[in-house]
Amino acid sequence: MERIPAHWRTARLRYVARVGNGTTPARGRFDYWSNGTVPWLASGQVNDYIVRKARELVTAQAVKESCLRVLPAGSVILGMVGQGKTRGMSAYLAIDATINQNLAGITPGKELDGRYLHYMLTAAYDFQRNYGRGGNQAALNCAIVGSFPTLLPPRQEQDKIVAYLRAQDARISRLIKAKRELIGLLTEQKLRIIDHAVTRGLDDSVALKPSGIEWLGDVPLHWDIALVKHVADVRFSGVDKHSHDHETSVRLCNYTDVYKNDKITGDMDLMQATATAGEIARLTLKAGDVIITKDSETPDDIAVPAWVPVGLPGVVCAYHLGLLRPEPGRIEGEFLFRAIGSARIAEQFHVLATGVTRFALGKHDVKNAVIPLPPIGEQKVICRWIADECKPLEEAILRAEDEIKLIREYRDRQIADVVTGQVDVRGWVSGPDDVVADEDLAVLGSDDELDTDGEEEDGDD
Repeated sequence: MERIPAHWRTARLRYVARVGNGTTPARGRFDYWSNGTVPWLASGQVNDYIVRKARELVTAQAVKESCLRVLPAGSVILGMVGQGKTRGMSAYLAIDATINQNLAGITPGKELDGRYLHYMLTAAYDFQRNYGRGGNQAALNCAIVGSFPTLLPPRQEQDKIVAYLRAQDARISRLIKAKRELIGLLTEQKLRIIDHAVTRGLDDSVALKPSGIEWLGDVPLHWDIALVKHVADVRFSGVDKHSHDHETSVRLCNYTDVYKNDKITGDMDLMQATATAGEIARLTLKAGDVIITKDSETPDDIAVPAWVPVGLPGVVCAYHLGLLRPEPGRIEGEFLFRAIGSARIAEQFHVLATGVTRFALGKHDVKNAVIPLPPIGEQKVICRWIADECKPLEEAILRAEDEIKLIREYRDRQIADVVTGQVDVRGWVSGPDDVVADEDLAVLGSDDELDTDGEEEDGDD
């Protein structure tokens, strides 16, 4: 640890805060989850940065009978498990809430401000991750979190640190928001290009015919309309990220890999796990395969596709994903990927998805989804044209994403310098533009979809 100001002191976190975790009330108990009023948080909500609303609610009866502790607003939650980004990430609670067993809930005592603690844990993200223990899935626990060496400036100085960093965060938030809006505009333009190409083709003078499907409208006269099951073999995966005895070691293409990437390639940092011989035979990725997300917290994230341009021996499609294997000579894998990702065709998946707190597609829904089908030669031409047209947009999107990463790296360094006392902000005076509301900082949540798939929920029946 760097040298700290002489007037600061240090203490293990457990001596200046209450540290504990929660549980998952039995999912089979309708009276625990129906018409709930008490916020309940799963690990993914560390992504929110400042938690102002829970994605799930439980009843007062669930709180009582499941021995859930209600964390007061001003507490901090910390992710304790996961091979993705979740472990070590933290969020500040702007509401009272209960938590699951994969989160640590930290309620500061009188010597410690919750917002200051949140900044300190943000600066210590890598430190916390390296403290994870466990076999195949590294994990923290409350004892490890409680032993975290906490820096304790005087409370008045903590308040000044928080005010200073929130003012800087407001400026950083505006920059990130502008970059994200640019990415959104570029992505929208890209989707318009793809949508027109896969539903109308490249020749605007071609004769059209009614598709017979209201949302699709007219299509070129020489095209077919096909159900996915007639052009691809649909396979749903049940392979989770955990390793099991008597199974073979594999690399997993996981939910986040698909959600964040158009293509799945061998040079990606894929998760290690195990699978049975049958699962390996059925779900190993081959050239031309299309993978889709089959469930999500929002309908709009259903059926997000990725394409496998080259076969990947030893890489298996994981849980929460569906694998579509194109029929050779009938449809190109790249065209199927482009079609499923187009706005008009994707909308049918969003409508079909069912659920309350988590939405899901059934295999029947995917098999009976409708796509326009040009001749195979025309599919190839369309795919090449889309790649050429979208390349400048994709490069601009990558530049904007890289700029966001640089902004975040600058912010991380700034937070670390201030919460360790390397930068003294006691003389800083706030201005009228430095008053910040929590909603203004929402953009500081992670840009990545956190991978919490497969977390154990001890409340499951």
